[in-house]
Amino acid sequence: MTNPLLEPWTGPFQLPPFPAIRDEDFGPAFEAGLAEARRNIAKIAGSAEAPTFANTIEALELAEEVLDRVSGVFYNLAGADSTPAREALQRELAPKMAAFSSEVTMNADLFARIDTLWQGQDTLTLTDEQRRVLELYRRMFVRAGAALDEAGRKRMAEVKELLAVLSTQFSQNLLADERDWFLPLEKADLEGLPGFVVTAARSAAAERGREGHVLTLSRSLIVPFLQFSSRRDLRETAWRAWVARGANGGETDNRALAAEILKLREERAKLLGYDSFAAYKLETEMAKTPGAVRDLLMRVWEPARAKAEADGAVLTGMMQGDGVNGPLEPWDWRYYSEKRRLAEHDLDEAELKPYFGLDAMIQAAFDTAHRLFGLDFKPLDLTLYHPDARAWEVTRDGRHMAVFIGDYFARGSKRSGAWCSSFRGQRKLGGDRRPVVVNVCNFAKPAAGEPALLSWDDARTLFHEFGHALHAMLSDVTYGFIAGTSVARDFVELPSQLYEHWLEVPQVLDRHARHAATGAPMPADLRDRLIAAATYDQGFATVEYIASALVDLAFHEGAAPADPMAVQAGVLEKIGMPAAIPMRHATPHFAHVFSGDGYSSGYYSYMWSEVMDADAFDAFREAGDAFDPATAKRLEEAILSAGGSREADTLYRAFRGRMPGVEPLLRGRGLVDAG
Repeated sequence: MTNPLLEPWTGPFQLPPFPAIRDEDFGPAFEAGLAEARRNIAKIAGSAEAPTFANTIEALELAEEVLDRVSGVFYNLAGADSTPAREALQRELAPKMAAFSSEVTMNADLFARIDTLWQGQDTLTLTDEQRRVLELYRRMFVRAGAALDEAGRKRMAEVKELLAVLSTQFSQNLLADERDWFLPLEKADLEGLPGFVVTAARSAAAERGREGHVLTLSRSLIVPFLQFSSRRDLRETAWRAWVARGANGGETDNRALAAEILKLREERAKLLGYDSFAAYKLETEMAKTPGAVRDLLMRVWEPARAKAEADGAVLTGMMQGDGVNGPLEPWDWRYYSEKRRLAEHDLDEAELKPYFGLDAMIQAAFDTAHRLFGLDFKPLDLTLYHPDARAWEVTRDGRHMAVFIGDYFARGSKRSGAWCSSFRGQRKLGGDRRPVVVNVCNFAKPAAGEPALLSWDDARTLFHEFGHALHAMLSDVTYGFIAGTSVARDFVELPSQLYEHWLEVPQVLDRHARHAATGAPMPADLRDRLIAAATYDQGFATVEYIASALVDLAFHEGAAPADPMAVQAGVLEKIGMPAAIPMRHATPHFAHVFSGDGYSSGYYSYMWSEVMDADAFDAFREAGDAFDPATAKRLEEAILSAGGSREADTLYRAFRGRMPGVEPLLRGRGLVDAG
């Protein structure tokens, strides 16, 4: 039988032939892709010709075509629709792919060619983009260990393989804990829950082949349960299960894995001559140093904690008014905060939710992109990797720009959270290749025949991930190495967080926030109350986030801790963490930090980007129009289409003319007076 992953993809937009792909196709396809890549790398490294940008850098850009194509399919499916076979292959591939990466980046002959180009770049006729790509390739090789001696390169390769194995295991342990836990709910256990939560619990039971209702650890179900359930005992049970993910003992416990990962990261940094992994990781980010990260986080921490403590006192009073004595607990906060929001802002989640239908919010995101950037979205009738996934062709003035895939509902085979990824990235080298971009979310799936309704936070998540998608879809560079979201980690969240602002624009809500049953627009007074409450409970949200970011920094700033949980406890005690607010991500389920190196020593980056996104949206306010064409064009040209073609601060200055201070962020979170 032929392998569909290795055959030419001749279907619409050269998408992967999902219906034809079987799990058993992936292993042979990876072997073929690795073999081809090794042949191509050997040819480049062993060439008798003097190195040129074309025969070295551009050849490297195209050397792993088959491997990239297969990886794009497999890793997207492994995250969004896991199976036992895919999990087993993921474990098998982790050390193999890490070893291959080390083979390439520590190939002495290949590095010598790149270094020769780098040293002689002033004698070459290079475009600005080519200079940038050359700089980044050399930097990648050096930071991977290419300049180490033979013993150092050997140990670095071993460390990377071990890290790949441990990170994969961390992810799979977390998925197993999230997939396996559920709490059956009897009729009496549904007390206080609005209809949309009851419906979601019934759907969760049906997915597990059970009658009645169950509570799962899907964020889109457990958070509203904690908001609305009048059963304090069940809220405690649910909350404890949620925060215990990865720390339940047995085979899926992640605490020892976290310690081993941190130890290996420290060794990796020391091999390269850095004092700590944080120093190594932050060198190429906008922040540059751990000190700069800590300074930003602590400037926001103090007003955030003060706000959270004041809010906690109010919620404690409400709880005591209900006859519940003792301190406010973490499983009480969301419940009483929801009651307070109703009392102070006359906002009821059950009243709001019908105005945020999933399809309506998708159209709101599309319409906003059309008004800002002239993009059009046409539904595609395609069979994708899961029945819940759907696709659109993205065009501008009739020109094909991208294929966008949305996969929005939670399921047991999908890891938690929300993310943006690509099956194929953009580039012009070797022909104009347009991207295939996917947004993956975990919204509660409705019962058959009922509309999918989002919370306000869900709608923000949808806009956030679509901002990432725009960064990928509007990319307009020659080299895939710097395309789309291939930017500094503390810059990559700028487009996504900036896009969230348009959800609060009155014209967007007036046009798209319509009642799922009646089609009536959201009443103006409800819309105004919603916008007025946009900063509600930001003390809680900011405190839970910054605590996680500070713990991440502490893990990587000095010697690797033998007991990460003790470090976590020490950090929380030192900063005076309010007892009723948990970290957003405790160590055993901190996937951002331990399921790969992406956000390790970099969880702060959401806030670093938020400093810019708050200021960036001010540019539209200053223009007097949230859809100002000139400002939108400048945003696209300076940031969204530019990828990593220049340093992040240079890109931002090209858009805004300067770098921002922290004040717009504090105002945006309601932590200082708006005046």
